[in-house]
Amino acid sequence: MRRTLAAAFVYFVCFVAGVWAGVFAQTPPKRIISLVPNVTEMLFAIGAGPQVVAVSSYDVEPPEVRSLPTVGALVDPDTERIIALRPDLVITYGSQVDLQTQLKAVSIPFFDYRHAGLEHIMVTMRALGARTGHADQAERAARAMQASIDGIKARVAGKPRPKTLLVFGREPGSLRNIYASAGRGFLHDMLEVAGGEDVLKDIDKESAQVSTELILARRPDVILELNAANRLNDADLKAVLDPWSALGSVPAVKNKRVIILNGPGLTVPGPRVIDGIDKMARALHP
Repeated sequence: MRRTLAAAFVYFVCFVAGVWAGVFAQTPPKRIISLVPNVTEMLFAIGAGPQVVAVSSYDVEPPEVRSLPTVGALVDPDTERIIALRPDLVITYGSQVDLQTQLKAVSIPFFDYRHAGLEHIMVTMRALGARTGHADQAERAARAMQASIDGIKARVAGKPRPKTLLVFGREPGSLRNIYASAGRGFLHDMLEVAGGEDVLKDIDKESAQVSTELILARRPDVILELNAANRLNDADLKAVLDPWSALGSVPAVKNKRVIILNGPGLTVPGPRVIDGIDKMARALHP
């Protein structure tokens, strides 16, 4: 009888502790640290900005983050400073395993994030909304993004889909170390929504380092190159475009359809992707 009562008591204590832990886990955080710049943008977009108390060294948007303390970045998070700021939620990238282990050791919850496709941006916003106490605002923001995406799709529907190489990095002044969107990921999805056919769609990666020989073989109709500058003057634009003239037999070069798209948010998988998709659509279907 005593053993039965003791077992029942232990079960009751565990049950209450479990319920309490569940309630505690769902309590919206008051002090968020984000080490992932695009997720920081999502937090502000869903109304959780006032809860953010520190960000990574690379956070610049929205402008409010520029006055917040910084705590390192992807490869060099300042763990001591993070813990000292007493966060109740830390946004980490999936590869930050060591940091996640240290956070677990001191019982600091973290939100584990990795880049994926375009749809994943809205999935992440909804998950952040549920975790931070802004589910309704996150739902509205996600639906607004989807409506914008659907609007662009409708705008380019039925139009020819030019074979497009989407370049997001290369060695300045040359055609060396060219990096381009490949067959999956948010950049690939943005290009497809904008009405282009990814010339590297058969490569099952988010990005690929491509040679000039591969570009000559794939013969893209359009080359879109993403440039982080807000704008380029005529001399700078010429300097960016000139190296492509070496590939004169490529249709995009021959027909003067190498197009530079400017803007610091073009490679950031967050709320600003809509502007990026719109720029791509206007370039592909002027």
